[in-house]
Amino acid sequence: MNILLANLTKMVGDSGGMAKVTCAFAHEMKVRGHRVSLVYSDVQTGDFYYPLDKDIPAYDIRHYKGKSISYPWYLKVKREFYRTFDKQKARTVNDEFAASFLLDHLKDVLQTVQPDVIVSFQPAASKMLLCDLQTKIPVITMSHGDPEDYFHTYPKEEIPALEKSAVCQVLLPSFEKHLKDHLPNVKTVVIGNAIPQYDVQADLSAQKDTYKILFVGRLSKNHKRPHLLIETFAGLADEFPHWNVELWGAEDGKAYYKELQLLIKKHHLENRVFLKGPTNDVPSVLQQGDIFAFPSAYEGFGLALGEAMSMGLPAVGYKSCSAVNELIKDGENGYLCEDGIEPLRIALQKIMKNQQVRMQMGKFAKVSMEKYSSRAIWNEWSRLLEQCF
Repeated sequence: MNILLANLTKMVGDSGGMAKVTCAFAHEMKVRGHRVSLVYSDVQTGDFYYPLDKDIPAYDIRHYKGKSISYPWYLKVKREFYRTFDKQKARTVNDEFAASFLLDHLKDVLQTVQPDVIVSFQPAASKMLLCDLQTKIPVITMSHGDPEDYFHTYPKEEIPALEKSAVCQVLLPSFEKHLKDHLPNVKTVVIGNAIPQYDVQADLSAQKDTYKILFVGRLSKNHKRPHLLIETFAGLADEFPHWNVELWGAEDGKAYYKELQLLIKKHHLENRVFLKGPTNDVPSVLQQGDIFAFPSAYEGFGLALGEAMSMGLPAVGYKSCSAVNELIKDGENGYLCEDGIEPLRIALQKIMKNQQVRMQMGKFAKVSMEKYSSRAIWNEWSRLLEQCF
């Protein structure tokens, strides 16, 4: 089968979950004997953060056949104007740019690749393919978050592409319901993200000089919210002198990174809370941990959370956070608590003070992630692709 992956966003140097899934998907389908190509759209040029097999053609429609396309100044002004009062309206300007300047390049990629099936990574890509180009090639539209957002923050012009898709993939059963509530006739399938199954586990039974609470994720203020973990730990540090916090991930803006540094200094935690930066070896980081804390406001799936649980780490997160509240089973493989610093402090305190609880929850965390093994997830995708072919 000839498969085209259409992730019409940045890939160069991007360490985010969507870029990771893109490269993993391409690699796995190639290993399974399919022809695979990738089309993307990036302001930058250069290497991907996650390696892409050199035999997989990758087409950047922003830098295509010697022609680079810049975002026009007048569209930038228009977008920023709308962004001050209507983010949904601002997103329509990105679609306007794509339809006006990138459509011909995408059309040429389709003619060059001639795929049997297209896997689209966002509704905006599906809109270009199904509504603008009106391709007859089957398009599977992936969802990397709660599709409820489609109807509140995404351009309304993208919605028809969901109904035109051969099928819309969602990550969790609750997400399928959210999509069906708005579009009863849309075809859907639930396939989660593939989570590594680690043979070596975090040793939660060991007696250590220092125990670690880990956070792995982009250091973003309104999404991942690592500042909440720092504030929470400030209320626990004196009670638990043998515990530290490590925050692993790329900064998402220098101002917020500086804010985190100042927060650590304010609470005199310079020797207890560490900003470790990004890592290419997440398993080694997780293996040294004892608890995984994930104070996100929202998640599409929570790959870092899933990987931590697969490593046998008990997890703590907010019950109001989508995806997190389905991966963490409260009282079984971790704790879910109400949003805020004090509820998070109480949840962490319960698990920090009881090693037996950590060990028991860690074992169940690993078991609960087995249904997301790479083999199981990629088998589901293979069956779906064959059905659409």
